[in-house]
Amino acid sequence: MALAVIVAILLNASLPSSIRPESRWFLSLIGLVLLGLIVADPGRIDRSTEPVRLLSRLLLSLLAVLTALSTAMLVHVLVVGGSLTHSATRLLLAGGTVWVSNNIVFALLYWELDGGGSVARMHRRPRYPDLAFPQQLNPDLAPPGWRPMFVDYLYLGFTNALAFSPTDVMPLVPWAKITMGIQSLISLAILGLVVARAVNILH
Repeated sequence: MALAVIVAILLNASLPSSIRPESRWFLSLIGLVLLGLIVADPGRIDRSTEPVRLLSRLLLSLLAVLTALSTAMLVHVLVVGGSLTHSATRLLLAGGTVWVSNNIVFALLYWELDGGGSVARMHRRPRYPDLAFPQQLNPDLAPPGWRPMFVDYLYLGFTNALAFSPTDVMPLVPWAKITMGIQSLISLAILGLVVARAVNILH
């Protein structure tokens, strides 16, 4: 999870200025929150304490805001034009960076909310899961007591963004269905607009 957050921060920092919030302090704040989270829980960032939980939620909120702003700025540039739209290579790289950042944030969101969070999942198995993984639907596919890890949520985020619909993990509750639907729409908008504009530039 910490590695995914670091990657998301670096990706956002590498974006062109036209689609990146100008305030560098915002990225620094995210880094400080992540550092505080690692210091508070140097293990897998899943300790069941109120400060750790608050820091985790704050970190996710800051990343979500940063990624949402970058996505909105990218869509604005694609619609109205800008220096970024003069080069298909730069546009594809920037669009791909925003797309990957979005998927990491959504993976973190699934990881944080499913079954009450990572700590709740570790200490008890929810009677009714929010997200149904294949190993939960068919216990013969995994060892007893199997629990989804962060990489499972990362895979969920990327496959949902690519297929624009659930693949192997089924949303069972309203928040999961709405969140996966929003992610699919964002992914469709980014990929559709970026590819269309890049093709237009090449022609």
